[in-house]
Amino acid sequence: MKYIPIVENANYLFKEKHSLSVRIWHWTTFLVIAASLVTVLFASTVFATRDNISMVQEQVQSKGGIVSPIQARAVAHEYSDKLWMLHKYIGYGLCFLVLSRIVIEVAHSNEEKLTNKVKKALFLRAGKSMRSDANHYLFVKLGYVFFYFIFITMAITGLGLAYEDVPFLKSIHKPLIQVHGFVQYLIYAFILVHIAGVVRADVTDKKGIVSGMINGSNT
Repeated sequence: MKYIPIVENANYLFKEKHSLSVRIWHWTTFLVIAASLVTVLFASTVFATRDNISMVQEQVQSKGGIVSPIQARAVAHEYSDKLWMLHKYIGYGLCFLVLSRIVIEVAHSNEEKLTNKVKKALFLRAGKSMRSDANHYLFVKLGYVFFYFIFITMAITGLGLAYEDVPFLKSIHKPLIQVHGFVQYLIYAFILVHIAGVVRADVTDKKGIVSGMINGSNT
């Protein structure tokens, strides 16, 4: 029989213990995704190739040199290319985090498994006294399921782009770019909503959520 904890007080639904492995994974993932976002932001704006061609030409000409648009583009592209290469290496780190989260989920006790927490919410929804809180709890846990799904999707499409020289992957290069680009915005949106939701909950009726992800318990 699967373990389904009985919760008598709705206030304890969100007061969960977090293992050290989950806490390390959580904050590491946050930092790595933030680093990925920074590389994309700079590579797409400040160091965008097309926006720096004229700047390269102007700088060379100011020193008495002459450079063609093609040569200037090659120089400008080098800086952008280095950022995208860094983004690819960060992507490998994200792929490792995906695999490590799967391992953590499998190794966890039943009480800490995400799948069991979803079942707990479904079980509590069957009652009437805690249905509202159970719905909220279920919504949050399904949000995590959605995050892991798009996280895995981003990792897979990212790997497909990293190994684009493989004939099959080269043939689906454009769809991979489209899916990868779309999914990354979903992840950024989830993070913003997640932060806003956690802060709101922590300052209202579910105090301790933030500290719980730092020291392991918010009880």
